[in-house]
Amino acid sequence: MTTPVIQTRSLTRTFRSGRRTVEAVRGLDLEVAQGELVAFLGPNGAGKSTTLRMLTTLLPPTSGTARVAGHDVVTEQYAVRRAIGYVGQGNGAGHQQHGRDELVSQARAHGMSRAAARARAEELVADLDLGAVADRKALSLSGGQRRRLDIALGLVHTPRVLFLDEPSTGLDPQNRANLQELVRRLHADTGSTVVLTTHYLEEADALAERVVVVDHGRVIADDTAAALKSGLGDLVVLGLADAGSAARAAVRAERLRGHAGERPVVTLDGSEVRVRVAHGRETAPRLVTELAAAGDAVTRLEVVGPTLDDVFLDLTGRSLRENQSTDTTDTTDEENAA
Repeated sequence: MTTPVIQTRSLTRTFRSGRRTVEAVRGLDLEVAQGELVAFLGPNGAGKSTTLRMLTTLLPPTSGTARVAGHDVVTEQYAVRRAIGYVGQGNGAGHQQHGRDELVSQARAHGMSRAAARARAEELVADLDLGAVADRKALSLSGGQRRRLDIALGLVHTPRVLFLDEPSTGLDPQNRANLQELVRRLHADTGSTVVLTTHYLEEADALAERVVVVDHGRVIADDTAAALKSGLGDLVVLGLADAGSAARAAVRAERLRGHAGERPVVTLDGSEVRVRVAHGRETAPRLVTELAAAGDAVTRLEVVGPTLDDVFLDLTGRSLRENQSTDTTDTTDEENAA
């Protein structure tokens, strides 16, 4: 079997906050194969960024082990750093430095000759569509331009593993979509393993071949986005004429059986019935027909496919979006200090 490019065993990171111990990452076990594109999805404060900082040697683990590109993140930090690219949440280029100069300097830091460094910088400027702004100071670039420059800096040495920590935070929807397309293209062209953290549901859904859902420092789900959602089922919303009709519809809906014999989850709210069931698009017409035959006509029908937020809600009992709105940082003060 091929050795995983990332492998962790019981990886843990704790911080001290006064007399309290904060567990940012709790016994993380993870394997990532060469060439995968993996998204760490979770609310702010879930431990995503802490995990990436340990994998990139920026934070030492409290306990457990991690190997990246075949090297231990504690005892072989130099070898790990040579094999990876890392784009953090902050800007990588100096505010007063010109983009092209920063790329050349980064390439030289990785041991390239002057000629090779300039050639690599020109290649990245072209690939990431930075030609019009490469000779401007980083401070003068837009958010989308700076993020593209950050990614170029992380790609200078053609890393075997590329880590992207919240790559689209702060970008408008158009720039976020452009960045997603860029990451998708880079992954396809280079064959590098790409690991990114995000709390944008759409980003994880659109980009990642595999989604690792993290909450309170633990992995609570790990699969493709499609598999995670398909296991939850579609949401069928039925509007009835009155509460009595809705109550009868709810009883009938509870008798449904899916393709594998699974029972639906039914909730009743006034004249509305909500049914969570596998293959809802196939089940809904049958249910509507049965209700009409029984004299309870449906006045409104909506079938909604599951989202990753629905998956998180099912796993934890709370919404991922709610967590995003109530927490503004992905790290504790102690981690930032570290």
